[in-house]
Amino acid sequence: MFMTRCSQYGNFEKGQLNPYGNIELSPSAGVLNYGQGLIEGTKAYRRDDGRTFLFRPHESAIRMQIGAERMCMPSPSTQQFVDAVKLTALANNRWIPPAGKGSLYIRPLLIGNGPILGVAPAPEYTFLVYACPVGNYLRNGTQPLTLYVEEEHHRASRGGAGGVKSITNYGPVLKAIKRAKERGYSDVLYLDSVNNRYIEEVSAANIFLVKEKVIATPVPSGTILEGITRKSIIDLAHDLGYQVEERLIEAEELISADEVFCTGTALGVAPIGSITYKNKRIEYKVSSELISEQLNTRLVAIQKGIIEDKRDWVLEIK
Repeated sequence: MFMTRCSQYGNFEKGQLNPYGNIELSPSAGVLNYGQGLIEGTKAYRRDDGRTFLFRPHESAIRMQIGAERMCMPSPSTQQFVDAVKLTALANNRWIPPAGKGSLYIRPLLIGNGPILGVAPAPEYTFLVYACPVGNYLRNGTQPLTLYVEEEHHRASRGGAGGVKSITNYGPVLKAIKRAKERGYSDVLYLDSVNNRYIEEVSAANIFLVKEKVIATPVPSGTILEGITRKSIIDLAHDLGYQVEERLIEAEELISADEVFCTGTALGVAPIGSITYKNKRIEYKVSSELISEQLNTRLVAIQKGIIEDKRDWVLEIK
């Protein structure tokens, strides 16, 4: 894993690779007492010719910088971030699965490790990057996702930190996820906290609705994370001639949608088989002709080098 540190007003040191292991923290570390921490997620994957690549790591770096500003934290520069991710991927190259068998999930983490008892920014920060090999989220034969619309608990509130990858966003949704899985659902779809009427996102993924040739997704308004896969799918949808709307989407629109799918770093593009809303199960068609399948195929083709990468999304690890 890679690790570097800096003071509250300083710059991050050069940093270095270390064997994966525990880190030492003061009991009064800012991250432990006040949740001053951010996570990111990206993947390294292997192509058929054996070369390895990252997908849009610069976007992850920029998103961490935006989150750091919100959480009163210094952040590594874009180049520092990308270099750290590349170094970690190279050091763990033997753990990157063969082409088509999975990927190396890479987790950058920025935390306030300095001791602070009063409610204030920590005096010191650690940026580290570690990795773990993972299989494909959706394997051949796996059933599409089933979602449950959560009406009691909310993922984020207006004016909060729901639009950044703060570690404080994830603990509060565990109860809703646990309850949904006990009932047989894959995950939870959250509503806005003001009106309890508009869909926002799944626990760790963005959501899209398809009606005829129009693709709609909730508009980012500070409570929705602007996923990198989400951005990529919107661009690819435009390339293929689809109309994409970023807007408020009422939960009632789930009933009339032709197709629903999720996007995220971990799952890629995943079709939704059903959504349960107000105790009514809404079923969606699932086939190889889905728009989500078309978009996913194009995304994967760019990552594999089958289709030309015209936007410089793919970065080779050397």
